[in-house]
Amino acid sequence: MELYILFYILKKHISFFQTISPSRDKKYCQAYNITGISTQITLYSNYNMSAEVFENSESTNCTKAVFRGSPKNFLRCGPPYKVSFSRHSGRLVVNVSWQKEDTKAIKYYFVRYKALGSLSWSKSPVKSQNGEICTVENLNSSLVYTAQIKCDTNEKCSQCAWSEAYTVPSELTTQPVIVNLTEIVMSKDQRLLYLTWKFPAKELYDGYYVTIGKASGEAYELMNTTQPEITLILSYSAYHLNISAVNNASTSPAVSRAIPQREDMPSMGAGKLNMTVHSSTSFTIYWKDNLIKECVCYSVEYMKKGHKAAYMSFYQNKKNYRNLSPLPEPLEPYKRYNITLHTRPNKDTCNMKNVNNSESTYGSTQFYFIEGSPVSAPTNFSSYTVTLNSVVLQWSSIPEEDIRGFLLGYIIYYTEYNPRGTSTERNITVDPTLNSYELGDLKSGTAYKVQISGFTQAGAGVRNTESIFKTKSEGFSNFSGVITVFAVVATVLIFGSLIIKRAKVILWPSIPNPGNSNALQKIIGPCELELLESINALKAEEWDTYSLQIVEKEDVIPASTLALYRAFEEEEDSPESSCNWMQRDTEDASEGIPPVITAETFPDIHRTDPQSSPFAFSSGYTTMELFQQGIPQGMSANTSVTQATESKSEDTDLIVVKFSTSPVLNSENIFTIL
Repeated sequence: MELYILFYILKKHISFFQTISPSRDKKYCQAYNITGISTQITLYSNYNMSAEVFENSESTNCTKAVFRGSPKNFLRCGPPYKVSFSRHSGRLVVNVSWQKEDTKAIKYYFVRYKALGSLSWSKSPVKSQNGEICTVENLNSSLVYTAQIKCDTNEKCSQCAWSEAYTVPSELTTQPVIVNLTEIVMSKDQRLLYLTWKFPAKELYDGYYVTIGKASGEAYELMNTTQPEITLILSYSAYHLNISAVNNASTSPAVSRAIPQREDMPSMGAGKLNMTVHSSTSFTIYWKDNLIKECVCYSVEYMKKGHKAAYMSFYQNKKNYRNLSPLPEPLEPYKRYNITLHTRPNKDTCNMKNVNNSESTYGSTQFYFIEGSPVSAPTNFSSYTVTLNSVVLQWSSIPEEDIRGFLLGYIIYYTEYNPRGTSTERNITVDPTLNSYELGDLKSGTAYKVQISGFTQAGAGVRNTESIFKTKSEGFSNFSGVITVFAVVATVLIFGSLIIKRAKVILWPSIPNPGNSNALQKIIGPCELELLESINALKAEEWDTYSLQIVEKEDVIPASTLALYRAFEEEEDSPESSCNWMQRDTEDASEGIPPVITAETFPDIHRTDPQSSPFAFSSGYTTMELFQQGIPQGMSANTSVTQATESKSEDTDLIVVKFSTSPVLNSENIFTIL
């Protein structure tokens, strides 16, 4: 085997002598003149060699280099050509690629590692499973490591040196968080999605992976970005979106978001697509517009509700229809399918190499492979607003999975209820969009039984349970009016008096009770003990007043009394003075002389005509208060009685106060007030 050694010379114009010794007795020598800085020398692996290198110069002081050895000991493998790291769940996976000439020679390699900043390496290097992959277990996910690699020595690789130190960043364990997802409808049946997110962890990351793929599984696209935002232009199909943070050693858990299919756009309305189903594995799709000039690549997606969509892409440049056969999955009978046609402007998108900004949605429609009649009836069936000849019926729609076809409407069956005989059944068809109907042209006072069912192109479905109602009769209507009138009259008779009393209390307030006046309270309250003593004294003498009667001839207070009131206005109205006055009156009355107060008793008081006096008061509390305050406290009882007797006949405007005494005396004392 021949080997080649490449020598790098620092100086030019040197001579190289190679001596080969096949055995002790035989030697071969070969000389080379080197004019450049390197040369390639042929060696023989089975022979030892000695090499001397001289500087070719006229100078007597030249340099010389000598080396000896076996060519087998000169074989060196490595370092690695390419290294990649992958961290996950505390595990480090190292993937190595070697130089082409070393690939066959290297069977295994070793990896040693240490935490970043640590002085010591791992206790023992980890040996690889093969020449490419090595797995290191039980690492701390949050730490950054330093790793080195060298090949495992063998006959073909006698020397292996450690590679340069590689920095392995920490493992990414936190997923990004989507902050905003804005969808804007664009022209040409596309939508723009603007997506922003954030990565809350403090781990070192280099950027993000954004994976966008069709929910049907037709294609996906991986995009790299260093910014936490991206703008996508998509069709109205359904998509899956994944976002992960990445560094050169790990990928974070992905945050996923499902982008649903749009079915509410006017441009996708009925009439743009038509279907003809030939068998469970073949159908033809037609589109209304001539799209050949714009698009030649198309994609069809169809699916059952709640299931994954199936897809078929095709190339069409001549016709506005396409027969698709065989289908990836056979069609099921009595199942509703939704089908959508997407257009793709570029030829390389027929197989959809890119997802972003690669297709537009043309239209959508629904179809059945085989239709059937509904297997259930409308629910929550009820009747209300019953009149003489009509009734309103109400119900809930049939579940979609029970219709088994396109619902064309409802059939209401009704007949007169006759337990002893049969009646002719009648029916009426109702629009499928309605959930209530007023059934008219009925007989008054008649019982009816009614049922309802839905129908499709395959026929009428199951009826609901019979419901019975009865229309109102005319007699019943009149009787109801009579009952209403009777109820109103009874209410007035029962509660009329209470209502009138309540109105009287509100509109005409009651006359106040004199017993609640301030004057009477002043007499009764503070002097209660003294009055009780006087009453006890009267009882001892068997002369006790038991009633008081005030007779008022005029409701106007005389001017003399008003003047008397003014004279004593400044005098303190104390409980003691009132009590003294009452005490003197009681003593005078005990002698049997009724006290009479006249104008002559107070000569200074001028009499005034009560009709012309501006100080006329109405009856009530005021009369009693003026009476209380108009009597002077220093009046002599006997004088008052005498003068009152003489002047009694001269004055006719009197107020008579009668005190009835006890039954023992059976006499009356009269208080006369001018």
